[in-house]
Amino acid sequence: MSTSTGFDIRRIGGRIGAEIVGVDLSSDLDPAIVTEINKALLEHKALVFRGQQLDDAAQLRFASLFGELTTAHPTVPSVDGQPNILPVDGNEGIRANHWHTDVTFVRTPPKASTLRSIVVPPYGGNTLIANSAGAYQDLPEPLRELADRLWAVHTNDYDYAAPKNDKAAEHRKRFVSRKYRTAHPVVRVHPETGERGLFIGGFAQTLEGLGPSESRDLLRIFQSYVTRPENVLRVAWTPGDLILFDNRITQHYAPDDYGDLPRLLHRVTVAGDAPVGIDGTSSRALEGGDAGHYTPAVA
Repeated sequence: MSTSTGFDIRRIGGRIGAEIVGVDLSSDLDPAIVTEINKALLEHKALVFRGQQLDDAAQLRFASLFGELTTAHPTVPSVDGQPNILPVDGNEGIRANHWHTDVTFVRTPPKASTLRSIVVPPYGGNTLIANSAGAYQDLPEPLRELADRLWAVHTNDYDYAAPKNDKAAEHRKRFVSRKYRTAHPVVRVHPETGERGLFIGGFAQTLEGLGPSESRDLLRIFQSYVTRPENVLRVAWTPGDLILFDNRITQHYAPDDYGDLPRLLHRVTVAGDAPVGIDGTSSRALEGGDAGHYTPAVA
């Protein structure tokens, strides 16, 4: 599909994902182009920009077109001298090989995330992105009615993987150096489109009012709808690519399938608002506070 501003939007997945062709992200973008890109993001939820070859400054500039930026992470150090950039380095034990939405353990998770490839392996190392609105639509009505009423407690303090080496163990120690627990609605209403999506993922560990066993079973059932193949986009990286995805209505996963090969991405995230459930109730922090050092509160 061609836009009025002259670039092309090419769908690359049946339910999620489009490639943006004909936009140079290193240049100063006209506001009309930014508006069109944002419309495409809301529709397709994940956008791929191939071969952009940006530097850190250009990635920061592009991400800031969509809102105020967060710092790199609530607990993990940033790139040296770049407080808003998180290095995603497979050689440093940072392998996000579990389904998650970025930083949902704080009350106001990011609105959107940008990932830029710097070093990619010759095989493997893809990024998978899932459409959580499609998952909600796929739920049978009794499960949908149940999900509408549930709240999940998200935390960064859980054992999602055993550290494989000393670097991974040190990363794990930093990751939980400050513990966060936040209650979010299992069904989040998107603040711009009004779509409902399952707002769960790896940081969602328990359901309020239910025990650990019931929580695990129900979260597993809901999560299985998020990760159905028809809801998932697989992006194979080439150096210089950039992905922009809507963190409010997606999950993502980076398969650990590239052995000891190097893989380095830089992540920059746009500050978001507090999720809201279908009854209009907002998320609430339970432990760790509002993480004001990491992200501003977006009205």
